[in-house]
Amino acid sequence: MEFDYRTIKLLLNDPFEKVAKIVINRPDKFNALNSEVIRELDLAINEIEYRKKEIWAVIVTGAGEKAFIAGADIAEMVKFTPPEARYFLHSAQQMLNRLENLPMPVIAAINGFALGGGLETALACDIRIASDNSLIGLPEVTLGIIPAAGGTQRLTRLVGVGTSKYLILTGAKLSASRALSLGIVNEVVARDKFDEEVERLVKTILKMGPVALSAAKTSIQTALDENLRAGLELELDKAVECFQTQDLREGMNAFLGRREAEFKGK
Repeated sequence: MEFDYRTIKLLLNDPFEKVAKIVINRPDKFNALNSEVIRELDLAINEIEYRKKEIWAVIVTGAGEKAFIAGADIAEMVKFTPPEARYFLHSAQQMLNRLENLPMPVIAAINGFALGGGLETALACDIRIASDNSLIGLPEVTLGIIPAAGGTQRLTRLVGVGTSKYLILTGAKLSASRALSLGIVNEVVARDKFDEEVERLVKTILKMGPVALSAAKTSIQTALDENLRAGLELELDKAVECFQTQDLREGMNAFLGRREAEFKGK
């Protein structure tokens, strides 16, 4: 099933059943984020939330082979008044918060430029896999602005204060291999093997218990937002919730029976 918006595509059961794929579809603009893209991404997230019981993984990628998302659409941004800029950036923050908080794993398939708002979008995903031709960074200071769709916050939480300051204050653009060495991406793949590797990763995730994946994701996120005691308490609650599911019994019995588990998301 395909939901074809003006600036994005939402594909359900692609490349496999129980998978949703969001494609930013402005290849002539290197998939740059503008107000319309942000609105339509919000609509796609609405659809995924509505279908959350039947979607076990989400892929976010860009159309074409040159760009994941090359950044914000500067031709639009340069005209903003300060109130218009606040509205645009707040909308981007809220949309990426919703993407980050989806209950299922979200994979950023970075197939080219991931700069500015593109990297900020990838940072809101759970796993980042990049093709070896990707260029990655937050170069906003070179335009007289700062990363403001979560970049200063999520990058710092991911790589630490020192590295985050270095990258943001210099506007550095990194090769995929350098981004991998800093922990910004999880895997780098040759361009001709990229789609195959993304599909392999998705297949791996689909073999896991979806209830457990959601519980684990929520618990990990709490480590960033709360103190250790609160995080441990939530982790305990989520683990106990798993004992209420058919999936846990299936997973454990499959292990004991030396067979592959067949999870149902229940």
